[in-house]
Amino acid sequence: MLVEIEHFFDAPFFAIIGGLTIIASIITSGYSLYLIIKGILPVWFRLGKGLSSSQIAIFSKTQQDDLESMLIDSKIFRKKNLLRITAKESVHSVEKAKVLLVHWADFKEDLEHIFKLKKDATALIIYAPSSEGRIDDSNMEKINMYRNAVVVNFRGRLMNDILTSLVTASL
Repeated sequence: MLVEIEHFFDAPFFAIIGGLTIIASIITSGYSLYLIIKGILPVWFRLGKGLSSSQIAIFSKTQQDDLESMLIDSKIFRKKNLLRITAKESVHSVEKAKVLLVHWADFKEDLEHIFKLKKDATALIIYAPSSEGRIDDSNMEKINMYRNAVVVNFRGRLMNDILTSLVTASL
């Protein structure tokens, strides 16, 4: 019985089908590898580069320690990559920063000055918790005029937007 089954599958038809299946598997595996190299690896590279070397400037007077500890406690960011900006006079030190994290309540009066410092490739994240008041429509329109600008109301979303901005800004 086993000999008959073995003899049946020795037919040329099954040899051809087996060969075509192997060729299709090799082509599919090669194309999948190409897609991974072309699509996923550049994103991983950008994220790694962003996390290891990109600086994040934190503009805040009242929540500086909270925002900084949130980033450090995530174990994703290093303290050496965080710049503390607590006064308008020290904003000139942000030229190397890839992400500008602005606490809205503390720096809403200095927004125009921050816009002047922001480069086109630099991400601007405005953290405006709803408990501290809403951003008025005229300022929302100004923020919307700039590339890579995001308004965030929740801390969980803030972390996600910082990571996304680092991938985008780390070219």
